[in-house]
Amino acid sequence: MAFTLILGQQLPWQTAMAAVIVEGLLVTILVLTNLREAVLNAIPLGLKFAIAVGIGLFIAFIGLKNAGMVVADPVTYLRLGDFRQGPVLLAAFGLALTLALVARGFRGGLIIGILLTGAVGMIFGLVPLPTGVVSLAFDTSTIGGGVLALPDVLRLSLVPIIFALFMTDFFDTMGTVIAVGQEGKLLDEEGRLPDAKRILLVDSLAAVGGGAAGASSVTSYIESGSGVAEGGRTGMTSVVVGLLFLLALPFSPLISVIGGAVPIPNPEGGQDILVSPVTAPALIVVGFLMMTAVRFIPWEEVDEAIPAFLTILTLPLTFNISYGIGFGFISYVLIKLARGKPGEVHPLLYGVAILFALAFLVPE
Repeated sequence: MAFTLILGQQLPWQTAMAAVIVEGLLVTILVLTNLREAVLNAIPLGLKFAIAVGIGLFIAFIGLKNAGMVVADPVTYLRLGDFRQGPVLLAAFGLALTLALVARGFRGGLIIGILLTGAVGMIFGLVPLPTGVVSLAFDTSTIGGGVLALPDVLRLSLVPIIFALFMTDFFDTMGTVIAVGQEGKLLDEEGRLPDAKRILLVDSLAAVGGGAAGASSVTSYIESGSGVAEGGRTGMTSVVVGLLFLLALPFSPLISVIGGAVPIPNPEGGQDILVSPVTAPALIVVGFLMMTAVRFIPWEEVDEAIPAFLTILTLPLTFNISYGIGFGFISYVLIKLARGKPGEVHPLLYGVAILFALAFLVPE
């Protein structure tokens, strides 16, 4: 949204938000017609576990990146970060502390690790002290901008953009639902989540609301896995978390210190590297917890194992949940056809595989 559409394609932010509203409405229609849930249920069980594992690796990868332990390299793409930098050492300390707490079975080990890492960072001056405690300066200038720009987005030249947003929104949440459901042991024997339509409807309507409020697509986040890992497995957990977020809004100066990023010098020159040493360790640990589902994938069955492998491999490396799912769907269909088993593929998967192929070919 920010880099590709607004900065890259010079699209006005109001038009970009209008595109989010339109794709959110399209997804809502598919939810109400039960098509989105049908696609979710059509995903083979092995691929569902692969999506959960791939997302776990994705979270761990983000955690390593946010910790500064893994940085970009112009030749090898990635390399080890500079552990001589204080924030990177703080992240390493936080990771060791959090792993020790989780290994010993401490309830709330993730949040305790975050708080203690933040306190140590402030003591050694690696994390800035809060500039205040309470702030009531809320920016409401973006509300309604996307709604007013709806006439501007209804043109053929923006169809590829809406399609790209649609595919991302449609399948990112599916991956999140599968991964969090697996972590919370909420899936049935066929890998289906009870009452999934309610979840998908809330997500699609939230996308519409986010675009209307100028906050991009409001969607479910895979970081929910950290709460599930600590035992939050009911709707009441989400209600309490939502209320706590509302209560936390005035305390943004204090909270931003914990979740904020600090700069470290870039050895290649140019802009500093931003790292979040306090929260990054928790992401790495959550990634481990979610990756344990790899044991449920039928690795002895080639036509199930190869698509699962490609999903796990491409999801973190493309930095996109939808792309990883797309690689899995396309390879699953192709391998089943190559082995003369077209009847084992759900009819919906053929259509979805074609859509993903178009999404890969059509530039955003």
